[in-house]
Amino acid sequence: MSAHCQLTGRRPGFGNHVSHSHRRTKRRFDPNIQRKRYWLPSEGRHVRLTLSARAVKTVDSIGIEAAVARIRARGGKV
Repeated sequence: MSAHCQLTGRRPGFGNHVSHSHRRTKRRFDPNIQRKRYWLPSEGRHVRLTLSARAVKTVDSIGIEAAVARIRARGGKV
């Protein structure tokens, strides 16, 4: 599963591990990605979305219909 949120577009960030001696090695900051299944009443089916934890809260507040409309407006496939 790629670390990419369908609603917010959040992707991994990149940086460095910095040791006590200040040596630096590459690292990756992954977003908290979850796969959630929602009932989409307008289409009479379930949709499975790959969302960050913040996006799950956004779907709870704006509703699944508005969230799917935003995903489709960004060019995403649902």
